[in-house]
Amino acid sequence: MITLNLNGKDQQLDVPPEMPLLWAIRDVAGYTGTKFGCGLGLCGACTIHVDGLPVRACLTTVEQAVGKRVTTVEALQADPVGQVVQQAWLEAGVAQCGYCQGGQIMSATALLKDNRNPDDAQIEAAMAGNICRCGTYTRIRTAIRNAAAKLQEAKA
Repeated sequence: MITLNLNGKDQQLDVPPEMPLLWAIRDVAGYTGTKFGCGLGLCGACTIHVDGLPVRACLTTVEQAVGKRVTTVEALQADPVGQVVQQAWLEAGVAQCGYCQGGQIMSATALLKDNRNPDDAQIEAAMAGNICRCGTYTRIRTAIRNAAAKLQEAKA
């Protein structure tokens, strides 16, 4: 048994330490918002936060996450920045098929937690590697800019 802190709760998982965190999260713990896309860390559909940083769950082993805080898209409803990002996503109508959006939202939330006023180059850099097969990149950038503006207003 391995203990992982998933979304703020310690959970005992009967998994091998070398298992990709993606499968432990989805298949064992039942957090299905984290998606399998490419399995190579190239598409970003499996993006989660480990100790607040965005990582690809398909490339991270369970063993690498032991003793760290693992956050999935399901927990963003309890995070003030995550709430603002999710609302901005809805208002901008970002999702088309929605498959990649969990990873997109996790990357955007990590960016805005670190930088509440990113410029376009910083948005592009933070979102690089998050692929949207539906091509909603313009709406994704709009949602990030809108979320940043709301976070700036709340700060003032």
